[in-house]
Amino acid sequence: HPACRVFRPVNRKLEAYATKLQPQVLVLTKRSGGPVESSKSSPMKAAISQVCSLNSAFEKDIEDYAAGQCTAVELWLTKLEGYVEASGIERTLQLLETNHVQAAAASFQGGLLTSQGDARQAAWELFDRRLALCRDLKIETLVIACDALGPLTQQDVERLQISLREAATLAGQRGVRLALEFIAAAALGNNLQTAVALVADTASPHLGICLDAFHYHVGPSKPEDLQLLTSENLFHVQLCDLADTPRELANGANRILPGDGDIALAPIVDRLREIQYDGYVSVELMNPRIWQIPARQFGEIALTALRKVLGQASM
Repeated sequence: HPACRVFRPVNRKLEAYATKLQPQVLVLTKRSGGPVESSKSSPMKAAISQVCSLNSAFEKDIEDYAAGQCTAVELWLTKLEGYVEASGIERTLQLLETNHVQAAAASFQGGLLTSQGDARQAAWELFDRRLALCRDLKIETLVIACDALGPLTQQDVERLQISLREAATLAGQRGVRLALEFIAAAALGNNLQTAVALVADTASPHLGICLDAFHYHVGPSKPEDLQLLTSENLFHVQLCDLADTPRELANGANRILPGDGDIALAPIVDRLREIQYDGYVSVELMNPRIWQIPARQFGEIALTALRKVLGQASM
């Protein structure tokens, strides 16, 4: 469908950059999933994921986001690992501290749950290194993907449950929390209800939920699933939006800023407020056209959009 390939800017500032990227640009209109009005102060902490500026260098991300008044960043692990390898732990800590930036979380680790053989060994060795990295950099939360792709056997299901328990135990030993992100395309753990059940079955204080609005919207999750979220089991939140894209065809490249598309974000934010969620809520976009926008300009716009959705900024 042609509309699925159209990039829709979120306001005049972003439109100026988007116009340079693609000649045919349509102006996005406000939709039902827009800003949440609230007179109550919100304990939620706004953040931006580094994946929004994937083409930018790690150091420049931090400096530019900080210059745009963003004080919390969800670190993208491959970018982080490259910078640490070249510059070391101490310099990385200094970079964050100098720019007054908190690490909201680190994303993401995959391949842990149902992989086998050499692939499983490689994934778990990488996971162990990343837990150590999070510990050394004082990153409290590591997002792990529930990437159990089908078809699955009963043995696979049992392996997934055992893997979650083992992962949570290792994370606890390193002083790190794991946020399980349900994936819409997964054979098991493709919705919020099942993800909550998996976390509850593990019964570990070191394992909780990562709620990604994209997977919530395009997958089989239901609005009533939001009632399963509590201040104890919700560890991290990622928001975005989609416009004029059938859910069956949506992918990461279709993500736009929260509040400017079709996703019903208001019920999500309402639930966060009900449970007095005081963790991080980050903007997460994997849009290649967004990647071409300078990090500082994008960061300012993204943070404003996010705060409007969270009810932390006026229209």
